[in-house]
Amino acid sequence: MEGLDPCQRVLVVIPHPDDGEIGCGGTAARLVQEGKEVVFLLMTNGDKGTEDVSLSREALARIRRGEQQEAARILGVKEVVFLDHGDGELETDRATLGELVYHIRRLKPDVVLTNDPFRRTFYIHRDHRHAGLLTIDAVFPYARDRLHFPEHLAQGLTTHKVAEVFFWGTEEPDVYVDVGETLELKVRALAAHRSQFPQVAEDEGRFGKWMREWAARNAEGHGMQYAESFRQYGIRRIPFKEEEKEQSEQ
Repeated sequence: MEGLDPCQRVLVVIPHPDDGEIGCGGTAARLVQEGKEVVFLLMTNGDKGTEDVSLSREALARIRRGEQQEAARILGVKEVVFLDHGDGELETDRATLGELVYHIRRLKPDVVLTNDPFRRTFYIHRDHRHAGLLTIDAVFPYARDRLHFPEHLAQGLTTHKVAEVFFWGTEEPDVYVDVGETLELKVRALAAHRSQFPQVAEDEGRFGKWMREWAARNAEGHGMQYAESFRQYGIRRIPFKEEEKEQSEQ
């Protein structure tokens, strides 16, 4: 996988339940199958995403937590972190930034995946923008520098340098991951979010067809049948060749 091969541990920062499966479900499943450690971190609990007037916010949050845990199980993701901010209430404040920095320092991912907060030509949810921006800031410089959130170090954590951030949902992708072997897992994981995709119960075949068509469009011109696409946002480039590694160590 271009750009992702050298990594062993991946953190996926997700605005709402189901966003991770939509953006990188096939990639996450492939990484797990290749022996990588993948952790999902949910920024919000999705407690407002329903038209069902019988559901309270608390009930919906419980439903969506269960759906997310089932989706992660299908993909092979063993750890899901829930920060539990309200849907539409994710703020780019210091407290929230500190939460994300804490988990980056705790988990020490080689790379981080999240949604692109810089899209220009179509709508992007406020929580998506904030999740992407928080992720960039948390990765660099906050998780790296010991004088940011020193209370983490007092708790026994150490600083951490993430190598790369990969954005899904980007308008300018430059990394394409072949998900031909894991696309059906992605479809099944998305289908687990039944509160958000009621059409699955009505016509599961049509839902899967739509997902395959979307993945096929991503793959066009890249020698793959199905792909997920990302924009690689360089923090510190992972050396792919020995001569590059030697230069980086000088």
